[in-house]
Amino acid sequence: MFICTKENIRLIDRQAEERGISGFTLMENAGAGLYREISTLVTKQQEICIAAGKGNNGGDGIVLARYLLLNGYQTKLFFPFGLPAEDGTAGRHLHYLTACGFSPFADAIEGDVIVDALFGIGFQQPLREEAKVWVRRLNEKQALKISIDIPSGVEADHGSVSEAFRADYTFCLHGYKPSAILIPSTAYYGKVSTVSIGLPQDSKLKIWTEEDAINAWPSFSPFAHKGSFGTGYIIAGSDHMPGSAMLAAKGALRSGIGKLIMGTSQFASAILAGEVPETTYEFDGLEKTASGFVPEKLKAAAIGPGLENKNYIEQAVQNLLKEDFPVVLDAGALQKREYKKREVPPILTPHPGEFSRMTGLNVNEIQSSRIQAALQYADEHDVILLLKGEHTVIAFPDGEAIVNLTGNSALAKGGTGDTLTGILTACLCTHQNVKEAAANAVFIHGKTADLWVSKYGARSMTASDISDMIPEVMKYLENKKETYSG
Repeated sequence: MFICTKENIRLIDRQAEERGISGFTLMENAGAGLYREISTLVTKQQEICIAAGKGNNGGDGIVLARYLLLNGYQTKLFFPFGLPAEDGTAGRHLHYLTACGFSPFADAIEGDVIVDALFGIGFQQPLREEAKVWVRRLNEKQALKISIDIPSGVEADHGSVSEAFRADYTFCLHGYKPSAILIPSTAYYGKVSTVSIGLPQDSKLKIWTEEDAINAWPSFSPFAHKGSFGTGYIIAGSDHMPGSAMLAAKGALRSGIGKLIMGTSQFASAILAGEVPETTYEFDGLEKTASGFVPEKLKAAAIGPGLENKNYIEQAVQNLLKEDFPVVLDAGALQKREYKKREVPPILTPHPGEFSRMTGLNVNEIQSSRIQAALQYADEHDVILLLKGEHTVIAFPDGEAIVNLTGNSALAKGGTGDTLTGILTACLCTHQNVKEAAANAVFIHGKTADLWVSKYGARSMTASDISDMIPEVMKYLENKKETYSG
């Protein structure tokens, strides 16, 4: 499940040609793969209309039409901008289709199923006036709407959209396009699946799938002890915001941490003690850490949720960053600052508003280019940047990025980020690989919301409910791990 930019796809096409794989063959593979997927969504009683452009996207639609017709589906091709050039790849496939004895040309867009094959990855905004007219007509039709590779009117690499086809399903060729997970363009894709074009996949950008989460899930010996699951230190909460410490602590404990030390105010610790008796406390932990105190034998630490004193926060952050274990910076610990290179880069967890304050970019700019913005920041500051929100992006300073697809609007509540900080601290303590730990923490966090919504709906969920759902998610992953291993 890779994410392929426009540049990736063009490079892949060039490399395929150098290896003797023609564009005609790749288009054939694409059309065959599209047929296998789309034939599961439609019936032979439905009328299918494929609106095809003059380029490669239209060519994919032509091959799809041939496979549908050969298998008895009622299919018509409509060319709103005219037929593709006869000597081009799409034109040669059109000749192939007619040579098979088919003449499925339509004079209008009519059908129970509309397939959008107008524009592909080469499209650049804005739509021409003529194209706008046809996209609007497609959108007006009461039909099942399917896009090939990318909804027409959406760019491959950017999330901004002025006008575009609204698909119920989009079948991305070779891999996701960045705009499938950017805002607002993601809303035009509908349900996204990928279709192979017969080439090996490779990209520094990756979707974190359930299979990835299971494969990365750590296994422990039956003779493991609490030290096997690591010791974490979370500096969180204050007299005014004790709940932040509570949420982080519960997130960490439910996610399997071996031992948890909470650095918080005496007032907050008095509240926490009855709810999370498994935790030990460092009273006034923020002030102590600002003065140089750091507990021994830590596997990971986090700082930020519910903290108020900026002077103490900054000094505590600097002292933690002198150590060699992973350090998570969240909420109050997220500031504009430079970071020294360290063996394990600091892990920053901003939501778009916080990231806006850190970078000076406005939120709309961030949302429409989440992957690139996160990667650029991670590279320039030598940090791991976990940009929260719909389709959370985890960017690494080596140019790799992981995108998580679990989660939903139920997480748009106060305190959910504090719980994620706890989950992330626990995963850093139990996983050997920092990238996998960060990805699995975000996966678990989102999966709890998916599970909650399947049972109760989105509106009723609170941040506290996340920790209550973590055991079910962890049990699910553990059972799957055992199945895979067996």
